[in-house]
Amino acid sequence: MRLEAQGTMPESVEFVIRAIFIGAGATAVLDLWSMFTARVGVVPPSNWGLVGRWIGYFPKGTFVHDSIAKAAPIDGERAIGWTAHYTIGIVYAVLLIVICGLPWARHPSVLPALLFAWAALVAPFFVMQPGMGAGIAASRTSNPNAARLRSVAGHTAFGLGLWGAATVLTFILP
Repeated sequence: MRLEAQGTMPESVEFVIRAIFIGAGATAVLDLWSMFTARVGVVPPSNWGLVGRWIGYFPKGTFVHDSIAKAAPIDGERAIGWTAHYTIGIVYAVLLIVICGLPWARHPSVLPALLFAWAALVAPFFVMQPGMGAGIAASRTSNPNAARLRSVAGHTAFGLGLWGAATVLTFILP
C-alpha cells in the first residue's frame, strides 16, 4: 500500500508519521543488533529494566546512583525502561528530521543519520551512564573502553536503522 504524502496531507502530519516510523524502526534495529551480539556472546543482553529503575527514581528526586543495579527495584521498571527506550528513539528521529528537514526523510542518505547517531552519544556518555553509576563515558566500569565501544557500536546500529527505516518508508510514503 502506497500513501501519497506530498499534496494529500499536511506536512505536520507527514512529519509525525515519519518521525514515529523512523524512530521506532531505528530502535528496533538497535534491539536486533543487541540480540545478535548477546546471542553470539559478545555482550550481555540489554537490560532496559535498569534504565526504567533509574527513570523511576526521578519523581523521588534521585537522578544519580552509585550503582543502579544495587538500587531497590521499582514497580514497572521494565515497562518504564522499554517505553523510554522507544520514546527516546522517536525523539531522536524528530531531532534528526528537524535538523535535516523533511527532504532528508523523503530521500534519506546514510551519512546524516550516522553523524546524528554518533553525536547522540553525548546522552549515554554524559547523562545516562553517570546517572546510573557507571561514570562519565563508563569510566567506573570494569572495562571502560569495551563499554564505550559497545555504545559506539549500538549508536552505529541505531544510525543505520534511522537511514534504513527512512528508506523503507519511502516505499510506503513517497
